[in-house]
Amino acid sequence: MLEHFQTHRQLLFDLTANYLDPLAGNFERLAYLAGLRESSSGRYVHQQLAALYGPEPVNQVLARCHQEIYERLLEMPLTSQEQGLRLYVNALPGTLAEKLQHCRTVAPTWVPPESPSYLTELYSSNLNALLELLLDSKTTARLSR
Repeated sequence: MLEHFQTHRQLLFDLTANYLDPLAGNFERLAYLAGLRESSSGRYVHQQLAALYGPEPVNQVLARCHQEIYERLLEMPLTSQEQGLRLYVNALPGTLAEKLQHCRTVAPTWVPPESPSYLTELYSSNLNALLELLLDSKTTARLSR
């Protein structure tokens, strides 16, 4: 049991220090973690970490981190969520319209599979409002020139 705990703790440290901390904000972290989940099996896969810790501990820790980042994002004030989404969107390639469309398309896949429906509804509502706000801020900036 102690060995299991120590493995998870070291794995969490490695994941955070080497893969999550370098990312720019919770939306980028959320997208990253969701991208590690195989759609066919529902398992989280990270080859480098699995080579060190084994596939099952990696699956467990990544699933937990995905849920935690998701919940932490939803606990943030909307202004902070907007700043985080703006940071994520600005890092994407393409025009603003293409970036926002990309977010609309992929953002539903960022929801952890075990997320309660009320959180999923809150996330969808917040995201739609924030995407509209970003689109509107582009329009407002163009009109004010």
